Amino acid sequence: MLKKLVIILALSCHFMSEAADNVVLVSIDGLRWQDVFNGAQLSIIESKGAVANQEKVKNDFWHEDLQQRREKLMPFFWHEIIKNGAVIGNREKGSNMSVVNKYRFSYPGYSEILTGIVDDNINSNGKIYNPNVTFLEWLNNREPYKRSVAAFASWDVFPYIINIQRSKIPVNAGFDKSDEKDKYSQLLNSLQSEIPSPWHNVRLDAFTYRFAKHNFALNKPRVTYIAFGETDDFAHDGKYDQYLYAAKRTDQYLKGLWSTIQSTPDYKDNTVMIIVTDHGRGATELDWRGHGAKKPVGSEQIWLAAIGPGIKSSGIILTPIEVKQNQVAATVLTLLGENANEFNPKAGKPINYILSK
Repeated sequence: MLKKLVIILALSCHFMSEAADNVVLVSIDGLRWQDVFNGAQLSIIESKGAVANQEKVKNDFWHEDLQQRREKLMPFFWHEIIKNGAVIGNREKGSNMSVVNKYRFSYPGYSEILTGIVDDNINSNGKIYNPNVTFLEWLNNREPYKRSVAAFASWDVFPYIINIQRSKIPVNAGFDKSDEKDKYSQLLNSLQSEIPSPWHNVRLDAFTYRFAKHNFALNKPRVTYIAFGETDDFAHDGKYDQYLYAAKRTDQYLKGLWSTIQSTPDYKDNTVMIIVTDHGRGATELDWRGHGAKKPVGSEQIWLAAIGPGIKSSGIILTPIEVKQNQVAATVLTLLGENANEFNPKAGKPINYILSK
């Protein structure tokens, strides 16, 4: 029997769906729903200091037509996921999703995604081992998934969020090198050392993507988590042009992951891909860079997308009740055919809206 793979974007409520054998969860740090669903924002492009070359950025990302504009930014999302999957987060269409934690920045957000609960004591981005068990750790302790769970992340705090001391899950994050001995892995290790990152604690997403995709071929993991980070860091730096280019590259990474899944016999035609964000950010040219409890309105607003068996092919999903970030973990477990209540009865419930009957 062929294995099935699930890749995660973001979802909501309780409901039994077609079970999958494998899961890939993808997060994109701080990518605004406004850009995903409306394309590049002209007022930010034209604001002082946000882009280095306005003419080039307008040519690359701007168009008066909404559909063409958003396809310029995320062509795979709009050509494939929106047509064959389920998406939540376009607030202008009555499709709403938000974080539950009150802090509205990365560590609390990622912990909420992976544990399904909110811990108010997780109130910084510091390198503190998460006292809460993630669904990754819970699965890794179960016989069907032992030694078949892996995580790849651009930010070097993820070993603490996933608590590698307790969970024993292999996490390749920050500037970690691969332990694999094949020539391709060693080449990536060398290039990562030779190509500088703009940041001291976040590597370029290209390495996270390449390490994760190569791991599919080498080890055929049942559960993979991939966390990209460039969008958030370029936004904090106030570089809207680089933020847009990072978003477009990430869209191409999603395309590459999906293509790899569909061309791998163990995963082909039985894989779900899910994608989610950890927080939103401000909506205007004055506040788009920031997010957090004391920062702009919009920091709590996120989005999610999913594609594959067990997922509705309905495009943008209306949400009569707003979907919450703490529902992602239970949704993943439900897609795997696991009982989310056994993981943590206090976790948010699976997202019904995106699950096929």
